[in-house]
Amino acid sequence: MSMLTPPGMGGKYRITGDVYPRMRRPHRRRRIVLASAAAVVVLGAAGWGTLQLVDVFSGGDDTRKTTAGKQADCKPAPAPSATPAAAKPPKPAQVTVNVYNATPRKGLAKATADELKKRGFAIGKIGNAPAAYDKKVTGAGLLLGAPAATKGSFAVLGTQLAGATTKVDARTTADVDLIIGTAFKALSPKATADAALVALNKPKPAPTRC
Repeated sequence: MSMLTPPGMGGKYRITGDVYPRMRRPHRRRRIVLASAAAVVVLGAAGWGTLQLVDVFSGGDDTRKTTAGKQADCKPAPAPSATPAAAKPPKPAQVTVNVYNATPRKGLAKATADELKKRGFAIGKIGNAPAAYDKKVTGAGLLLGAPAATKGSFAVLGTQLAGATTKVDARTTADVDLIIGTAFKALSPKATADAALVALNKPKPAPTRC
């Protein structure tokens, strides 16, 4: 027995001098290291998740705005009520209409003028169409006037006769000619014409500006 062997110990615990018992590290230190690493991972994941939530609710930075976010930032254009009154179409009473008959049917100009007067239009001349248009207007009617008539008078008078075409001439007066064509049957029903006038004067939706 070796002198290194404590008294009373023998067998497999006997120290012979050439073999020594292996000393193992305590497992406690390993557990502490693993627990620390796990805590770091958990805290990192929690921090990343919190950052993502903050980013979602704050909308993120400007470089990551979605299309929906950009649409939310769009602002409507000024309200249509800001449109100058001069841009609004005239009222029927402000439109003087000369009614001419370019068809072979007699009395058509007078009957049409009377109906337009009932609907609030001012009536000017009544008679047969000038030679340049007599029997040459194949549609329901032709609206003829100065270039300024395209800014309102044509549209207002056009509500009374569906399918009427327009043409400008060299006149400088504000009156408008209604030349009745061969396809003319009657003016548009009053209810239909009134609804068209309301739509004509109704403000258009404001465009969106982004």
